Amino acid sequence: METKAAVLYEMGLEVPYKDSKPLKVETLQLESPKNHEVLIKVHAAGLCHSDLSVINGSRPRPMPMALGHEAAGEIIEVGKEVTQFEVGDHVVCTFIPSCGHCIPCREGRPALCENGAESNEKGEMLEGGRRLSKDGKPINHHLGVSGFSDYAVVSENSIVKIDSSIPFERAAVFGCAVITGIGAVINTAQIRPGSNVAIVGLGGIGLNAILGAKLAGANEIIALDINENKFNLAKTLGATVVFNSGDEDIVEKIKDYVSGGVEYAFETAGVVPAMQTAYAITKRGGTTVTTGLPDPKAQFSFPQVTLAAEERTIKGSYVGSCVPDRDIPRFVSLYQQERLNIDPLISKTISLDEINEGFDQLASGDVGRLIIKMQ
Repeated sequence: METKAAVLYEMGLEVPYKDSKPLKVETLQLESPKNHEVLIKVHAAGLCHSDLSVINGSRPRPMPMALGHEAAGEIIEVGKEVTQFEVGDHVVCTFIPSCGHCIPCREGRPALCENGAESNEKGEMLEGGRRLSKDGKPINHHLGVSGFSDYAVVSENSIVKIDSSIPFERAAVFGCAVITGIGAVINTAQIRPGSNVAIVGLGGIGLNAILGAKLAGANEIIALDINENKFNLAKTLGATVVFNSGDEDIVEKIKDYVSGGVEYAFETAGVVPAMQTAYAITKRGGTTVTTGLPDPKAQFSFPQVTLAAEERTIKGSYVGSCVPDRDIPRFVSLYQQERLNIDPLISKTISLDEINEGFDQLASGDVGRLIIKMQ
């Protein structure tokens, strides 16, 4: 069958993207789902910095690649041996397919699936190979999803069934922004109620970390970013105070506001200065968690003595240390109960043809989440 999709042929083109147009909206050929795969009609997909990092070249991937990983849709066909899903199911895509057989999967850590990571690096499906092509030449898959497309073939291990009453434009963000940001707070850090928390970086992940801190009963929720246009949204979501992380004396300001620093600091921007700030404002005995994905060559350094002498902890959090089958339904249920308000995160919806302009807005840092609503 044919599908209209956004394809990246070359990384690192100049901004603004509305002029350089790194993403080409083209008609591709899409194979039928194979064993353990399903075909979904994509209804909505979110623009994420993980997509942007491929576009700007900071996270190299094999080219050409059909981008998009934060998506929601409806199953319209199932392949052989699919037993957990059926036609008509509404699903959210997850960007790490979990094979269920490797050691991390068996340990209950599907975000670290070894086979899923390997297939994602190759731009292939978990079951092997590619399902997309143009004029007979294969097109690589982005994180097993390639969700900036009218239709997508995905592994049954890359989707989670959700309540059909949830609008697709809301459901999409549960597959990445929500589970990564909230999961970092709830699963990775496991913060205690009454703790003082700081979030450095107010993109989609950081804003969801604020929601997670509020859910977990944090006391002070300190939001930091170099872009002050995000401060009102951060307060709407639950931040108790905001600071410009670019201030020269920002560490002193935080330590004055919360004596000695915070028990938990979250770096969600994916840049070394943000990580340096997060570590510096973490108090003795505290934990610094990073969800950011900087350029692979980026290096972060710190005084080693502080780890032992101050009993510090540094933790990485990938996909919010989530078990998607467990956590996505939980978070969706909280949304339905109006206890998890993700609506302010959605800045606006755009069309697939507006995708390059959308990434300009995301790169500027002036939006929360942009959602592509498929026709």
